[in-house]
Amino acid sequence: MSWRLEGKINRDENRDIMDLVLEEHYKKETGAPFTDNLTGLFNHGFFWISLDREVKRSERNGELFTLALIDIDSFSSYNKIHGSVQGDCMLKEVGNLMLKNTRQTDLVARYSGDVFAVILTESTAEKSFIAAERIRQEVERLPYGPLTVSIGLASYPQHATNSETLIKNTQKALLQAKIRGKNRVCFLEKQTELDSDASPKVLVVDDELVNVKLMEALLRPLNYDVLSASNGDEALSIVRKIDLDLILLDIMMPGMDGYEVCRRLKASETTRLIPVIMVTALDDIEAKVEGIQAGADDFLTKPPNKTELLARTRSLIRLKKLNSNLASIENVLFSLANTVEAKDTYTQGHVDRVSRMAISLGRKVELKKQELEALRFGGVLHDIGKITVPGKILNKPGPLNPEEWKVMKGHPDAGCKICLPLKKNLGSALEVIRYHHEKLDGSGYPDGLKGVGIPMVARVMAVVDIYDALVTDRPYRKAMTKEKAFAILREETMEGKLDKEVVEILIQMFVSTSDPIHSVPIGVTGRQL
Repeated sequence: MSWRLEGKINRDENRDIMDLVLEEHYKKETGAPFTDNLTGLFNHGFFWISLDREVKRSERNGELFTLALIDIDSFSSYNKIHGSVQGDCMLKEVGNLMLKNTRQTDLVARYSGDVFAVILTESTAEKSFIAAERIRQEVERLPYGPLTVSIGLASYPQHATNSETLIKNTQKALLQAKIRGKNRVCFLEKQTELDSDASPKVLVVDDELVNVKLMEALLRPLNYDVLSASNGDEALSIVRKIDLDLILLDIMMPGMDGYEVCRRLKASETTRLIPVIMVTALDDIEAKVEGIQAGADDFLTKPPNKTELLARTRSLIRLKKLNSNLASIENVLFSLANTVEAKDTYTQGHVDRVSRMAISLGRKVELKKQELEALRFGGVLHDIGKITVPGKILNKPGPLNPEEWKVMKGHPDAGCKICLPLKKNLGSALEVIRYHHEKLDGSGYPDGLKGVGIPMVARVMAVVDIYDALVTDRPYRKAMTKEKAFAILREETMEGKLDKEVVEILIQMFVSTSDPIHSVPIGVTGRQL
């Protein structure tokens, strides 16, 4: 046995001994068990003690660790439908699943109610994300009807300086997962500096010190805060800790080259908006093509022309601030969409189901990548205009009168106006929001469009939206069987209201037991209007 492996075993054994000592100390001091009665997991109090210990261990040994908060989506609705006994059984099963999908050195606790906490020891951001995603997928497979979880992640010391801050930042990451439509994993996103008076932060990545000094000399007179890294790994480490406005990236570096650094930056949700200018002695077409494929925003040739360098850095930093503002608006819109869902007691999970179902249907209809993105965003935001509709109308247990109906029919137009500031980002998703209640015969609303005047993305969303409403409970009637829903959709196509091809493809998706659409949860939702 190698000394490295032997050291690892001894360290794990020491950790186990320390855990037992800590458990006995907790029982002695509190006079209470350290586990939760229902799930058998560690309880809230013991979790806090363990988290403090892990922080101290990290400070002593320099080992990274990640905290995950895992919240069961729409748990109150699940309890309302299935009863508290079934809800408790489900909580216990979810807890067991987390134990099966974590390591012995990790700690799993019931943080509160339907929220679990997992301390992932010696775990980088990438490893912890994989572990959390595995848990999310396993929860979906549990035989408890439509069941999903949202997971927030934050690491120590990357995102916090103490236990309290780590908890708060993990809660922020969990909120980001909820805002984006639930049933997803989100690492904490750094809040972007939007103060126009603040000095832009520029990272220069180059293994040659003389090149770094040259860039600093050119940029610092413009009140830029210039940081430097001598290799790709160091650059990625800085990016994880500091909010940057621009990266000047050398291509030819030992180890990880500039192309790979750029690819990693652009592949991450938290760093993809940082502009990257590749600076290189190479001046050939192939180098630029590879840079473009890696996601580079611009190129400069060494030694850089001062006027050209300053013009390009100014332009891209302005673009970064604009994109950051748009991203903030996007988060607000997603938060509003969840607020709308909370107003209507019968729409729990509706936007998430519709978004996912629409993407699956869009693939079958062979829509383009941009159109699938439009369905993803449009699915989440299609009912955002209902924020203008009073709750007494949304939740009325019966047909609407003409005045109430008029108010309700205004929600697509209202939603489109709310989302208009993100027109460039949302693209065809605005068509989904405005036209998802249009009919091919012109009987829909708000514009009474006909036939080819209705975009395909809106036709797909219309079919999915109607189907989800038919197979779920309404305030004034119970859910229909999917066979009855299929019959109604086909009646609509015979009357010339819905796209026949889209309807038949959706039906085939549900008829096929092997189709991934069966993973889309079907539960309680609201009035189809």
